[in-house]
Amino acid sequence: MDIESARDYYLQKKGVTEDFPFDETTLVIRVMNKMFALIDLESSDKITLKCDPDYAIELREQYPGIEGAYHFNKKYWNQVPFDGTVSDSLIKQLIDHSYEEVIKKFTRKLRAEYDALP
Repeated sequence: MDIESARDYYLQKKGVTEDFPFDETTLVIRVMNKMFALIDLESSDKITLKCDPDYAIELREQYPGIEGAYHFNKKYWNQVPFDGTVSDSLIKQLIDHSYEEVIKKFTRKLRAEYDALP
């Protein structure tokens, strides 16, 4: 998988937006303004994704390419490479997991706004 394929995949999800809040090369992907993924466009070789803490450890043990995310709380964030060491289907599953991890923490009000989206 590459950045464009990942981008095509996550942009199909409800409530997803992109922005550059940190600098001009760090693309942040959000659902209802809550970050669930990040891609450094300068290196463009990995995606950073939110993850359940226990699942994050399991993934790091099972896949040598998956590691704790640089500059993030490694308990909740993993870096997943686009170099072929992780299958496209697993990357999609991890994007879905990250998206769901953020949605399940929505406040009641934010969840209602999300549910009201087409």
